[in-house]
Amino acid sequence: MNAIKKLIISVALSLCFMPLMAQQWFPDTLGTDFQVRYFDQGKDYSGAVRSSLVRLRDSIPAQNAVLYIHGFNDYFFQSEMAYRFRAHGYDFYAVDLRKYGRSLLPGQKRCQVRSFNEYIPDIDSALMVIGECGYDKVVMMGHSTGGLVATYYLDKKQNADIDALILNSPFLDWNLGNLECFINLVSATGALMPSVTVKSGSGTAYGESLLADYHGEWQFNTDWKSIEPTMVDLGWIRAVNSAQHYVRKHKYEIKMPILLMYSANSINAEDWSPAVNKADAVLDVKDIRKYGMMLGHDVTAISVNGGMHDLILSSKDVREPLYTYIFNWLQEALHE
Repeated sequence: MNAIKKLIISVALSLCFMPLMAQQWFPDTLGTDFQVRYFDQGKDYSGAVRSSLVRLRDSIPAQNAVLYIHGFNDYFFQSEMAYRFRAHGYDFYAVDLRKYGRSLLPGQKRCQVRSFNEYIPDIDSALMVIGECGYDKVVMMGHSTGGLVATYYLDKKQNADIDALILNSPFLDWNLGNLECFINLVSATGALMPSVTVKSGSGTAYGESLLADYHGEWQFNTDWKSIEPTMVDLGWIRAVNSAQHYVRKHKYEIKMPILLMYSANSINAEDWSPAVNKADAVLDVKDIRKYGMMLGHDVTAISVNGGMHDLILSSKDVREPLYTYIFNWLQEALHE
């Protein structure tokens, strides 16, 4: 009987403290300056899901904050970017969306999504924490698919407390060449057979251009950001396609200032060459500009010579002046 009583007490205490645990910050894999917090997002078609929020610790709060949203086959690992924002007066936060990076749970399919509405609670949770800190200004920043997530979120939530939006090569259109005419058909098939799996691309050129073990200068967890093309299901294709169509339908509806950044050139390459490190090897930069300029009435577009798909992972001679441009733009956009 004593053993049963102890078990009951133990379970009861665990249930009592679970909400407190969910509010705790834990040491992050990026090192002692970074912390992570997890959010239980309930269950979906795959079971339990969670999102994660990473922050750069500092004993003295900054006046402003930035929330970063990563891209596809990705997670937040760009610590250099976090330190740059902190040095310029911004507390830095980054969300790992459900089924990405830190948010992955055992048995989940990485990157899986069937509607971008699934990501809204992930962003809401992050902004709730940021909002509790009472910052003067909050900036949202998204890379590639994260740029699409950010624009979709802000089109859906017109009253979101965001003062500026930075888009780093946002995924506003497919880059499939002659096959692009079939994307709506494939997307429709995704409504009927969402779990059918296909490869997201071919070749390892872009991954090799980033990872220090190959031809890049960055280290990251290749279980969370793979070098090989990622397997996706038709539900993912439908989710992306639907989000892109939604954003185009609601053009010019994002009210805050937008900085639209993209490489000066695109390149199609399955195998690595030095040219891959100087161009966008994922998206068509003409499409980024075309659809990006329709997001709002206050869009500043910048074409970055020698920029990679993730511009802030470009070579130092590219990203250094880009950082200067970003912070000068923020100062003007936020009237500081």
